[in-house]
Amino acid sequence: MFVTIPAVLCGDELSKVCALLNAEAAPWVHGRVTAGHQGAPVKNNQQLDEASAMARELGAAILASLERNPLFISATLPNKVYPPMFNRYGVGMHFGTHVDGVVRSMPGSAHQLRADLSATLFLAPAQSYDGGELVIESDFGDQCHKLAAGDMLVYSAGSRHHVNAVTRGQRLASVFWIQSLIRDDKRRAQLFELDRTIQRLTQLAADADCMVRLAAHYHQLLREWSEL
Repeated sequence: MFVTIPAVLCGDELSKVCALLNAEAAPWVHGRVTAGHQGAPVKNNQQLDEASAMARELGAAILASLERNPLFISATLPNKVYPPMFNRYGVGMHFGTHVDGVVRSMPGSAHQLRADLSATLFLAPAQSYDGGELVIESDFGDQCHKLAAGDMLVYSAGSRHHVNAVTRGQRLASVFWIQSLIRDDKRRAQLFELDRTIQRLTQLAADADCMVRLAAHYHQLLREWSEL
């Protein structure tokens, strides 16, 4: 499952985030501080200190934007969202092939999150750097993604993926994970397609009784499949 969510951040909000990340006082540390046993040997980037006030402030801004984003809600059906992390790739930096950890401890609490979906929010303008593509690997071929600043890619957390080396400029991004109400990728995709169809038929002013029946079907499936 791949879903592109445009303009999660835009305008002044995006400019503010990038200005803070590019400030000299930004508390960048080596990305390996949060890498697991599998990721540490292949991770070569920088990461904003998760415990810093800046990371919490910027993460809260992203989460607030996502709460207002109907496409994000429809595609992911979020139950829990890990606080957004921020990374930076300079020239020569990359992240080799890895799979994201499935269980993550929520910072500052005893709670844990099951990572069903991964999200990468691109923050630097695509034309400002070369390389740095997010590559989702599969047995049927690789898919390269390099989105516009403010756009976000959501994909299965079980995907093998890597970030190509940056050869010019600087790549900035935010990454985080979502525990969905629907654990199964196929069922979540079915609900997403059904919801999109309902929304489209609503725009076309389809028969009201049919719309109510479709909505009832959607919510019954959500009730049967959701995990709370």
